[in-house]
Amino acid sequence: MTTDAGERIRTLLPGLIALRHELHAHPETAFEEYRTAARVTEELERCGLEVHTGLAGTGVVGTLRAGGGSRSIGLRADLDALDLEETSGLPYASTRPGKMHACGHDGHTTMLLGAARCLAASPEFDGVVHFIFQPAEENVAGGRRMVEEGLFERFPMEAVFGMHNMPGLELGRMGVRSGPVMASADFFELILTGLGGHGAYPHKARDPILAAAHIITAWQGIVSRQVDPIESAVISVTRIHGGHTTNVIPERVTLAGTTRAFKIEIQDLIEQSMRQLAEGIAAAHGLDARLGYERRYPSTVNSEREANLALEAMLATVGPDNVRTDLPPTMGAEDFGWMLRARPGAYVVIGNGTGGPALHNPGYDFNDAAIPTGVAYWVNLVRHLLPPGGKPER
Repeated sequence: MTTDAGERIRTLLPGLIALRHELHAHPETAFEEYRTAARVTEELERCGLEVHTGLAGTGVVGTLRAGGGSRSIGLRADLDALDLEETSGLPYASTRPGKMHACGHDGHTTMLLGAARCLAASPEFDGVVHFIFQPAEENVAGGRRMVEEGLFERFPMEAVFGMHNMPGLELGRMGVRSGPVMASADFFELILTGLGGHGAYPHKARDPILAAAHIITAWQGIVSRQVDPIESAVISVTRIHGGHTTNVIPERVTLAGTTRAFKIEIQDLIEQSMRQLAEGIAAAHGLDARLGYERRYPSTVNSEREANLALEAMLATVGPDNVRTDLPPTMGAEDFGWMLRARPGAYVVIGNGTGGPALHNPGYDFNDAAIPTGVAYWVNLVRHLLPPGGKPER
């Protein structure tokens, strides 16, 4: 990072913090990010970027060109908030009941807009940068929709990069690794239908609650007895619904939850085994079993070359003592995985500080002190990948 670029970021910082607080106070959830998208569009147009809206409904892509090169990359931030009631008590806390930025997407958006401002003011690179502002990361895979609606056809790019804040990692530190970074996220719902009856006469009913208990236990045996112990997998039943009163055996019970893995073959094994066990146990109890199973997020896997390029940009940003390459993969999921399936790239983390609430906590807040590091990383990444006159530095 040049001295001029560092000074520019310091000059921009008060305005970026104000923008982040504004976004935090007006959270919008999946595919409803109309105000947020409008503010992003306004900021990008103010920088002189070519702006495209409407991809995946509320997505925004800003394009910046410099020099005569045709090489291009994409930088992605997420726009959406969560359905969660904020309890932080901050002066800029959510003004919208039941919605809050509990994952830091307000900070991610702000850092990428800050990078757009810096690079537009001093375009010391050669090529094309697409600034991707993606809706609906939480739960409904807006990244998949952007890809399916032609993100990479409309905006050709050789690689795509993302970044997420990490509570528990010290401010001024960053992390990257090649290979798996986050797990897949599959979601399931099992409906068991039997014959309702009086709780005093269970022999006259076909009880879906008893079968549900056996199925839950059997499903846990998939991970402990069918998945190679060297591999990682999770099956979590997170919702059980059945019955309305104490003396009636219900006709129907619903089980729902999520499974996680890093490899497609483990996803295949889990889905097939869950279906076989559910149908077999249900049949033994005289019940009908209907399993709905959706593979919503693939695993997030960094390509080795792009992870190394991101590492070089980190070293230039925070120095070797503040870069972590040993952070383990997590079983959380990220729909950036859909973009990494379509293009090589890297998903990295930036420290949000220690001692505060975790992500998806009603008291969480993105740390404004991380903004300069995030902006500087994006700027360094662009200048490293698209240097004036040629190939990326190695």
